[in-house]
Amino acid sequence: MAVSRSPSTSSTPPETEKSEENKENNDSQALIPGLPDEIGELCLLHIPYPYHVNVRSVSSSWNRTIMDPSFIIRKKSIAVTVPFLFVFAFNKLTSRIQWQAIDPRSGRWFLLPPVPCPKAVCPPGFACASLPRQGEVYLLGGMRSDTETPMQTTYVYRTSSNKWSVASPMITARSFFASGTVNGKIMAVGGSGTSVHENLTAVECYHPETDTWTPVAKLRMGLARYDSAVIGDKMYVTEGWTWPFTFSPRGGVYDIVKNTWQNMRDGMKEGWTGLSVVLEGKLFVISEHGDCLMKLYHPDNDTWEYVGGDRFPCEEVRRPFAVSTSEGLIYVVASGLKVGIGRVYEEENGKTSVKWKVLDAPNAFSELAPASCQMVYA
Repeated sequence: MAVSRSPSTSSTPPETEKSEENKENNDSQALIPGLPDEIGELCLLHIPYPYHVNVRSVSSSWNRTIMDPSFIIRKKSIAVTVPFLFVFAFNKLTSRIQWQAIDPRSGRWFLLPPVPCPKAVCPPGFACASLPRQGEVYLLGGMRSDTETPMQTTYVYRTSSNKWSVASPMITARSFFASGTVNGKIMAVGGSGTSVHENLTAVECYHPETDTWTPVAKLRMGLARYDSAVIGDKMYVTEGWTWPFTFSPRGGVYDIVKNTWQNMRDGMKEGWTGLSVVLEGKLFVISEHGDCLMKLYHPDNDTWEYVGGDRFPCEEVRRPFAVSTSEGLIYVVASGLKVGIGRVYEEENGKTSVKWKVLDAPNAFSELAPASCQMVYA
């Protein structure tokens, strides 16, 4: 006897239909129920960037909105980005590197994803730079500690994606070199080559728009140790005073418009005794010796003036230092990632002074030391 088969009423399983229905509902749901999507998006724009990874999991509509490139463009256009201090740090015992970011307003720290670089590296051998308004941080060059060879790699962190990527490598492998951002371009200056005793004179420039490095005018001499500062169209690179002070420091000035190097003025290089920071076009140096006094450079007469006001809190903020600046404030990141924040002001008599306060860091940071810091808007 033949067995009759009843025709199927649907070729799609009920579970699949329910899944597709839920997907359609998620895709069409409002960003924030009860509010127009324009208002909902405005609310999302004001969420600090470190929380984007968390809020993307709230709903598919939130994830889709935050990952849309136009979201980042609009965030920048309406100026809701805020400064975050990005710190390139390393463990003083193991030399393992990590990047931390702090929101200076709340004092809260955020751990960045690991850099896709070899584990065995010498942290001070890297150089760092940034494009603050684009929300990009650059980690350049460096030296492998297992082979003691310099690297050419360019790593880029973008706040919009919270990810590191590998950009075009530098032309020359280098470590212990100077870097800076001049007119939206990243400079890599000198450094050590294939031998730690080889001081390079090669200089190159990275163009973010085309992801290319190009050679530019060479240094007049190889420099042994670096600090650098950018003021306008010029990058100032100094060898700096180093213990045991057996010779006077040397320095050069690069003009990106003319593509030329000039010798640094005597007063500037003689008084450049620490780490520099540029605030409102003025060059300041925090001395790395003694009481860590801060000085201001006067280009008119090639002299330095000690800054008045508060004494630098060197009992709490201990070397080594990394420095940066934003919105009229100077940030000094120290051992254990404590942060000294200096507000520079002018007294009635015209003298430049500073007032300091200190942000404590978590106890878990006690073995960390800063190699560099960059202020970036996100």
